[in-house]
Amino acid sequence: MKWQNTVLLEHDSEFQVHFKVNRMYVNQMNTRKSRFCSRTERAASLCAPGVVVLALLAQRDALAAEHPSAASVPDLTALPLEQLLSMEVYSASKFTQKVSEAPSTVTVITAADIKAFGWRSMAEVLRSVRGLYVSYDRNYSYLGARGFLRPGDYNTRFLLQIDGSRINDAVYDQASIGAEFPLELDLIERIEYVPGPGSSIYGPNAFFGVINVITKQATDVPGVHASTEVGQFGSRKASASYGWSGDGNSLLLAASRYKSDGRDLFFPEFATPSQNNGIAHGLDYESGERFYAKGSLGPLRLSLLHAERTKGVPTASFGQIFNDPQSRTFDSQSSIDVGYTTALSAKTELAARLFLGIYDSVGDYIYNSPERTVDRDGSKSHWWGADVKLVSSQAAGHKVVAGVEFQHDYQIKQFSYDVAPYFNYLADARSGKRTGLYVQDEVTLTDALLLNAGVRYDRHNGNSGVVNPRLALIYQATPATTLKAMAGSAFREANNYELYYAIPGPAGQLANPALAKEHIRSAELALVQQLARNQRLTVTAFQNIVTGLISQTLVADTAEAIFQNASNVRARGIETEYERSWNGSAMLRASYSWQKAQQRDASAINSPAQLAKVNFAAPIGASRWRAAIEAQYVGERVTLNGRTGGFVLANVNVFSVGLTRHLDAALGIYNVLNRRYADPATGGHTQDSLVQDGRSLRLTLTYAK
Repeated sequence: MKWQNTVLLEHDSEFQVHFKVNRMYVNQMNTRKSRFCSRTERAASLCAPGVVVLALLAQRDALAAEHPSAASVPDLTALPLEQLLSMEVYSASKFTQKVSEAPSTVTVITAADIKAFGWRSMAEVLRSVRGLYVSYDRNYSYLGARGFLRPGDYNTRFLLQIDGSRINDAVYDQASIGAEFPLELDLIERIEYVPGPGSSIYGPNAFFGVINVITKQATDVPGVHASTEVGQFGSRKASASYGWSGDGNSLLLAASRYKSDGRDLFFPEFATPSQNNGIAHGLDYESGERFYAKGSLGPLRLSLLHAERTKGVPTASFGQIFNDPQSRTFDSQSSIDVGYTTALSAKTELAARLFLGIYDSVGDYIYNSPERTVDRDGSKSHWWGADVKLVSSQAAGHKVVAGVEFQHDYQIKQFSYDVAPYFNYLADARSGKRTGLYVQDEVTLTDALLLNAGVRYDRHNGNSGVVNPRLALIYQATPATTLKAMAGSAFREANNYELYYAIPGPAGQLANPALAKEHIRSAELALVQQLARNQRLTVTAFQNIVTGLISQTLVADTAEAIFQNASNVRARGIETEYERSWNGSAMLRASYSWQKAQQRDASAINSPAQLAKVNFAAPIGASRWRAAIEAQYVGERVTLNGRTGGFVLANVNVFSVGLTRHLDAALGIYNVLNRRYADPATGGHTQDSLVQDGRSLRLTLTYAK
């Protein structure tokens, strides 16, 4: 792969600068980079975009000192694809490596992508990734991969991280990807999605994939930044950040608040005069706030995060009274993370981390009684932990990563009670511990052949331990052709909600402490072909076999639900993706996925056979404005009692780059064709499917000083 020789940075109309980067200079910079950029967790945030990007940013900073208006213009969308193909990723192996050498077909979503397409939530970001799809029940968003999205699942089969720190909670093992995601998208430098089983290095929940959100540094957002946005249906948000750095130290502070009144929704299942003719009035509201702090002091780094969200529940889920304004959910998440990294030698680095996490979830559910009783149902979980990791390339031809992780869930509570008059249904309090040991070796067999082999041992709450291996063979057949053969396994422990949540009676739920682990075995072949200087084609074929899949079912002759280990499920499919970039910042990414999930004793619920996606962004003439178009097709899906039709969803975002010295603007139009479509509902709903939003608008103004 070659670096483009000329990169153009545009800024004020009266001032243009051309940077010449020849191949010899790139080679020299790569040599220097190997001396000062350690390919470890620290390098994931400092060196990942590649040395040419670093060189450009350094020259941009020098330029900005003399011409401030140019500082905010360059972004990764302006770089040719051949340079982006040499980006380094961290999340596949817990050390940085070229994306072509990673033991997975990693997808990288950059800050420039987020800005270009105007994505409003992590769910919208992930919806754009090949092979992934999302369902929304007007409360939470649920992520599916390669044909799997079980009703009642809280994204327990994905490991979600922020800067390598796990944020799945300790009760539901939930990966929060909707508005409840605790970080503003403006603070994200990039997102790495690693598909396939990752338990060989990450342990539980890395079942279908690992999502690692890498945040910006203070140097990426220096000084004061503020933005405000307004949209239809009373949607508004304000956010601000401040970044400072100097003498090797840095500090980044950010805060935001948002609120949406929501639209009135019609549900034909409740279309009677006594239920407001099926119209949920003013119940689709949502509000919240987020705070984030990140700092470094030499080799020490610290991050602090807190987020709260309140969401009205318009669907009358779990048998509630329809159209009652008291129905709502509340989520609160906090975390503190302290890390230390040091070089033990020129080829060995040690990283250690301490972390603390808190997640509270409360729902007020309104049931039919003379007093319209409020049932308060929820959980509290507190945990702390530590991990130590060693990365070494001391032995020639080997790059080894080894580590140990420990987490103590010292408070795990689930509760359910009527508020007034008080009546207790559930008060379950527990604690738990989990430990993991892992080692992985990247072996250079020849100049063109890599072997990546890893294995991990995990033990949870004193249960029997589990071992998960992974093997990947990566062959650089030609400078333009990479072949990957990957096989591995992963597991998921039943979480506390599945094991111990119990509410007796009709429409209640039974506990099942005897639930066993679920396992997945995966095999995958991938071809990555660079078709031309700025074009790439990726083709992947996969097969997943899941045993002991944990699913919620109904007990015979009762209306009580229970989680049980279901029969085996096999999913196989093919994913293709084509990427292209043009000079002048235009880019195209298109993907198609075919997948088929088969289960002996049940239909594959919420499993579209086909997914197709197109993302295109380009400048509007020679102006400071750019436009991005996103289109997605999701095939028909089986529901609990029927099926939903396939649909096409299209979004348009128009945004400025350097509109004025301090101001930029963006206008997003979502579901621009005003398509009517629905997602399958879970068993807790009277509805079999839930209609999603029609066309909506959002205007954003951003100020930087």
